[in-house]
Amino acid sequence: MEFAIAYPARPDAWKDLVVAEDNGFTQAWFYESQMLYSDVFASMALAAEHTKSMKLACGVTIPSNRIDPVTANSIATINLLAPGRTILGIGTGFSGRNAMGLPPVPLKRIRECVETCRRLLRGEEVLYRDGKYERWIRFLHPDRGYINLKDQIPIHLAATGPKALELTGELADGWLTVFCEPEVFRQNLAIVKRSAAKAGRTLTSFPTAISTTACVLRPGENAMSSRVIQRCGPRAIVALHYLWEKTPVGGAVPAALRPLFERFRTDYVDRMEMPADRRYLGVHEGHLIYLKPGEERFLSESMIRSTTLTGTSEEIIARLKALEAAGLTQVGLQVVNDGRAMIEEFSKEVIAKY
Repeated sequence: MEFAIAYPARPDAWKDLVVAEDNGFTQAWFYESQMLYSDVFASMALAAEHTKSMKLACGVTIPSNRIDPVTANSIATINLLAPGRTILGIGTGFSGRNAMGLPPVPLKRIRECVETCRRLLRGEEVLYRDGKYERWIRFLHPDRGYINLKDQIPIHLAATGPKALELTGELADGWLTVFCEPEVFRQNLAIVKRSAAKAGRTLTSFPTAISTTACVLRPGENAMSSRVIQRCGPRAIVALHYLWEKTPVGGAVPAALRPLFERFRTDYVDRMEMPADRRYLGVHEGHLIYLKPGEERFLSESMIRSTTLTGTSEEIIARLKALEAAGLTQVGLQVVNDGRAMIEEFSKEVIAKY
C-alpha cells in the first residue's frame, strides 16, 4: 500500500509535502477547481521544486478548463521540473464544473482528451480539431529545455459510474476514485478489469487509488469530537454535496446517509437566502476546506466513519488491509487543516505499523 497527500491546489502546499516526504508519503495529488482553489499547475510547479522523490499528480484536471494541447504542455512542463515524477489525472469534473452550475464533461470528451494528450506526450503528431478547423499539431521544441517528453507521463482517470469505469479499463494507466467500502471497490475494479480485457489489455501493476482524509482517534475520543469534526467534517459533508448535485459519485455514498441528505436538502439548501438558480454557489462554498455555519448539524458519527479513515490506528489499518485485499494500491489523504499534525500522526500511528 502506498500513501499520498491530497490537496485542494494551493501554492504553499509544498511546505506540508516536504514533511510528508520524510514521513512515508510517496505521492501528492492536487485538485483542480478554478472557482475554489489556486491554479493546479502553479501549485505543482512549486511542489516539484521543493520535493525530491515524491510523485506529483494532477488529480484531476478537467478537459473543459483548457484545450488539450495546453493540458499536455502544462504537465510536460511539470515533468521538466520533476522528471519521471509526474502523473496526469483527468476527470469529468465535480466542483470544477458544479461550482459554475455546469454538468460533468461528457465521456466522449474525456476520451478525446486522453488520446490527444497521450499522443502529444509521446512526441507524436495529432490531428487537432478547433471548431470547423482540423490541423496537425505537435510539440516543436521538445528537446530545448521547455518541456520533458523523455520521461513517461502516465494518464490516470477519475471514475465512479459504470461507463467511466469502463473507459478507465479501456484507456487509462491508473484509476482514481472516492473512498468506498471494500466490496464496492472490488465490484468497481472488476468493471475496470473486464473492460480492459475486452480492449485486449492486461492490467498488471495497475495503480488504483482512493481519495479521503483521516484522523486517528485518541484514547477516549469519539468521531464527533471537535478535533475530528474540524479535520474531517469538510470532507465528510461533501457526501451530501454529491447527492444534491445528483452526480455519478453520489452512487458511492452509503445508503444509510440518504435520510440525512433529505434533511440537508429541505432544512439547509432550500432555505438558503439566495435565488434557487444560484444555490450551487452556496452549496460549494467551503467545498473540502471548511464547514459553513449550520452544516455541522448534518454530520454524524456514521457519516464521518463511512466517508473518512477515522478510528483507532488498529481500526484504520484493518480497513486499509481489507481495501488492499480488494485491489487498492494507494490511499490519498486530503489535508484540510493542521496538515503537519495530520501527516505526523498518520505516519506514526498507521504507516509505521502497517
